[in-house]
Amino acid sequence: MHTQPVWRSFVVAAAALATVTAISTAAPVSARAATSTTTTTTTTTAQSHVTAWTSDGWGGGTVVSNPAGINCHQSEWNPYEEDAAPQPDTSGTCDALFPVGTVVTFTATPDPGSNVNYGPDPASLTVRAGYNATYVMFCPNDGLCSAWY
Repeated sequence: MHTQPVWRSFVVAAAALATVTAISTAAPVSARAATSTTTTTTTTTAQSHVTAWTSDGWGGGTVVSNPAGINCHQSEWNPYEEDAAPQPDTSGTCDALFPVGTVVTFTATPDPGSNVNYGPDPASLTVRAGYNATYVMFCPNDGLCSAWY
């Protein structure tokens, strides 16, 4: 008579017990909780700086952009005035972020007593990665201007 080793009986019994446990705890497909998977995709649009640069033409005025973002004002300044202070810095927003590929159009409006001597140049631009700028020169109506175009 051939007898099986005792360890085989334990292995078979353990495997049978594990199978019965797994079957008894498994729920039928119809009874399982419904699960769903949601995938969220975030799209990031690259943005780049656009700068409105106003020269020291000594006149005053404002440059605005469309779409909105730039609203840059340069005050009139007379360097020959007695006790003249240094030329004032620009005020407002002269640098803004726009999505790459956006067409930005600029409008220059002189202050009373000034005129637009040059620009905006370019009057519109397509935003690219890197440096993007427009240039405007405002001059006073009395003819005192740092440069003429």
